[in-house]
Amino acid sequence: MPSLDIVIVNWNAGKRLQRCISSIATAQRASFNIDRVVVVDNASSDGSLEGLQPVGLPLVVIANPANRGFAAACNQGAGESTADYLLFLNPDVVLEPCALEESVTLMQQPENARIGICGIQLINSTGEVARSCARIPRAAHFFAMATGLERIAQSRFPGALMEEWDHRSSCMVEHVIGAFFWVRRSLFSSLGGFDERFFVYLEDIDFSCRARQAGWNSYYLATVRAEHSGGGCSEHVKATRLFYALRSRILYAYKHLPATSATVVLLLTIVVEPVVRLGRALFRGSFAELAEVSDGYWKLWKCAAQGMRQ
Repeated sequence: MPSLDIVIVNWNAGKRLQRCISSIATAQRASFNIDRVVVVDNASSDGSLEGLQPVGLPLVVIANPANRGFAAACNQGAGESTADYLLFLNPDVVLEPCALEESVTLMQQPENARIGICGIQLINSTGEVARSCARIPRAAHFFAMATGLERIAQSRFPGALMEEWDHRSSCMVEHVIGAFFWVRRSLFSSLGGFDERFFVYLEDIDFSCRARQAGWNSYYLATVRAEHSGGGCSEHVKATRLFYALRSRILYAYKHLPATSATVVLLLTIVVEPVVRLGRALFRGSFAELAEVSDGYWKLWKCAAQGMRQ
């Protein structure tokens, strides 16, 4: 039977980590084997590893003394895998019982041999179908994000996230987000895993982009689903989250866009976007948001001055 390794990167996920692992334990798996469930903990301080129960799973815990970042921790968890498939799963995801079984079935069908990446339907905390598929970002998408036009004129300036589609049908897409990121291990190995320069954010899109360039497809499977609360682990460090999201955008632009376009993205991100974000915070009268945006951009400007080194 085909085999699967599941990699969960944990950083202060609290009780959600155990919920995630328990949902794996109750998942149907008659047609495949789970070789390992690897939890890579990035120096959590909330005690989320304490009393962690394997609930009958081949659980492996790797406790990093410092936060290595999401991409590096994913690579660390997958490093010794010999399984046919890898599933990178966020700790705030709770699987429905058939989620793994149907994903294996899809990937094992001969006609799907060029599908390298699979995602499933994700339900948010309010029970709505989340918009979890995206286009591979182009310069125009970054322009729309940086200027705020994707919010005020979405029909004319759509962002990379496919918000206009209801996500209720299965189809080929350019990218499925990394909360449930099912990958053929052979593909993961051939691409050298995630690019560890992305501390967090866009490492999954970068991987999808490289997979497409190598002739592989990504597929969105809407017939099975999982609950994904989203954003919870970083909710209390919003300024740092903003910094890493913007830093990853600039790194991505210089990796995948022409140099001129990447430089435009850089200037929009460090000059225009902070004005847009601060103006929005003032309009809302949110002093907390003002502080978060200011702190996040101060970190970004310092990082940019150092050549985008962490």
